[in-house]
Formats: sequence, structure tokens, C-alpha cells
Amino acid sequence: MNKLILTVLLLSPFMHALDIPVEYAKVRTFSKSIELNSKVIQLSNAQQSIMSLLSGHIEKYYVEPGSMVKNNQKIALINSIKLSQMTAQYISLKEQFLALGNNYSATKKLYDKGMTSMQELNEQSMKKNAMSAKIDTLQSQLETLGINTQTLNKASSEYILYAHSSGRVSELLQSLHSVISEDTPIISIVKSQAFYIKSYLPLEYASLVKVGQKIVVNYNDRDIVTYITQILPALDEKTQRIILLSSVDEKADDLYINAYLGSKLYIDTNEKHVAVKKSALSFFKNEWVVFVPKEEEGHKEHDEHEEDKHNESEKHDEHESKDEHVDEEVAYEARVVDIINKDNEYAGVNGLAENEEYVSDKSYYVKSMMLKSSLGGHGH
Repeated sequence: MNKLILTVLLLSPFMHALDIPVEYAKVRTFSKSIELNSKVIQLSNAQQSIMSLLSGHIEKYYVEPGSMVKNNQKIALINSIKLSQMTAQYISLKEQFLALGNNYSATKKLYDKGMTSMQELNEQSMKKNAMSAKIDTLQSQLETLGINTQTLNKASSEYILYAHSSGRVSELLQSLHSVISEDTPIISIVKSQAFYIKSYLPLEYASLVKVGQKIVVNYNDRDIVTYITQILPALDEKTQRIILLSSVDEKADDLYINAYLGSKLYIDTNEKHVAVKKSALSFFKNEWVVFVPKEEEGHKEHDEHEEDKHNESEKHDEHESKDEHVDEEVAYEARVVDIINKDNEYAGVNGLAENEEYVSDKSYYVKSMMLKSSLGGHGH
């Protein structure tokens, strides 16, 4: 939830009151990103294997060797006990969450009437939040498998495998009615004259990288999303790094072969951190900070101090009172934070508590106010 609080700026002929947006720090899930060096290449007859993300039994193939397939086209139907368990659990958790929501509403009504304690209300709230977190995790897993959780109303064991890109079916790697395990190659697809991104990964990340992970390449000020199709078994001789090949499936006619690019590999680690908007971060006195409202007690002490300053200022002559300005203390303080992770909009940080208020935007105004305050409000 966003809110606005009115900030008192330093009294200056050129500054006035501003609305500074304030939000609450929330726990968010982040993926780990690794900066890579990459290169545009083109492979003739590039071959990729489509793998199953679940164990199960192959019920049906929708394609045959020699068939042309398009991205997101059905490849195979797999009957998976694991998927049946996951969908049943998801439906059960949703029903439990609904019941917890009803319990919380009933407890809230009793609390409003003074018939129950704040502790009981908080316990109901924590139960509801814990259940919501479980649902979010399971929902994310199901959506990765291509399951539409919005329309899911009964348990299902039917897992449909889709093509990751366009090409020609080279071979069915598993016979019909085979029992397969997770990450088993099912079908081989050949892509003709396709663009690929060749990336170089430090050896220390060897245990984390997998086929299918996302690599985002920045090319001509735009992001091109690719997915790892091959992890080559031999290291690059010059750099001693792992070589990753990721396919460019979107239309990219302006790519130039052998162009060197910057890229990011995203590893889904489901790391959770207290997060703030990236616009809240400010580099202040050689450290990354987030500005937070001051404690009320600090404001009271400040008011008493300002009253004393005002009484003293009345002793000056009229000419001095016109030329000088009494500085109002800034209503915020800088909180030093360690940046743990980032995505497109948020940064995970250490140094800020969950649900703590922080300035979510216009932090440069607050920084300017604090710098002026440290200089006595006159910039000299």
C-alpha cells in the first residue's frame, strides 16, 4: 500500500513543500542473476532435446519424425502422479485459505467489539499469511509446468509437453507408453539456420546451470530473451569458462554474427529478501541508503529545539531576520543498506525490516534536503 506524507523542506526562496511517496518494505522472491559475456553465432542444423519436467508415463505423441513444429505447439501428453498430487494440494490449500480468511474476518469483528484480543487477531493474520505463501510457491511451480491455476478446479495428472521453439522433429527419443523420470529427453528437434547466443560462464557456477534457464541479452538498447539449449562438455580454452548456447526464438533480423554482447543468466533460486523499489536507493556519503521517516520522539525534541532557536532569533534586528532563514530539520534519516539482489523494479536489501516505511521515490529531493541541512541550509 502506498501513501503520501508531506515533507517540510528547508526554507529557501527556491524550495517548497513536496509530496514524498512512502511505501512499506515487503518480502519478495528473487532469482539469482549472473553477468556474462556473450557472442552472437549461427548454427546450421542446430539440434535441441525437449525434456519432461515431471516423471510419468507417455500417453500420446502429437508429432512424428519429420513433422514441422512451432513454438508452444503440443508435443506429448504425459500422465504424471506428481502433477496429480500438486494440483490436489493446490486446491486443498486454496480451500484452507478461504476458511482462514473467514476466521480472520470473524475474529476482526469480535476484536472491533472488544470481545477478543489483538494477540488472537494477529495469530489469525499470521496463519492466513503463511498459507498465502504456500499457495504462491505452489502456484509458481504449476505455472512453470504450463498449468493455468486460474481455471484449476480439480486434480489432474495430464501434463502436456510443448515445443520451446520452431523446427523439425528429428527423432522420438522415448517410445510411446514409456515410463520416464524428471528431466528425461523426449524429442529431438532440429533448427535450421538459427541464431544462437554463445555465453561464457565462470566454472564456479557449474552446479547451478541447467538446460532451459533464461539468458537475457542486451542488444541495441533492447532485451532479447533466450533459453539455454546446450551446455558444452569442454571449457573454452582461452577463458577457461563453461560455454552455454541459448537459442534466439524471437524475430531478430538485425542481429550481426560475431557481435559481442552483455547478458544475464537467471537462476531460479527462490531467494526471499525484504525489498524496496529501486527508485528508493540513493548513494549518500559513499554508501547505499534508503531514506526512512524519523521517529516521533525525534520530532518532539526537534520542535523544542526549533522553539529555542526561534526565541533567540527574535533578538536579532529586523534587517537580519529578512536576510536569514531558519532551517527546518529534514523529516527523514538515511538508513544504510546492503543490496543483496535486484530485478527489473525491486532490490532485495539488508538493513530494513519488513513493513517498515521508506521513501519509495523522489529520494534525490530528500538527499538534497539532507545535504543542505548539513551545510546549514545555504550551501556554503
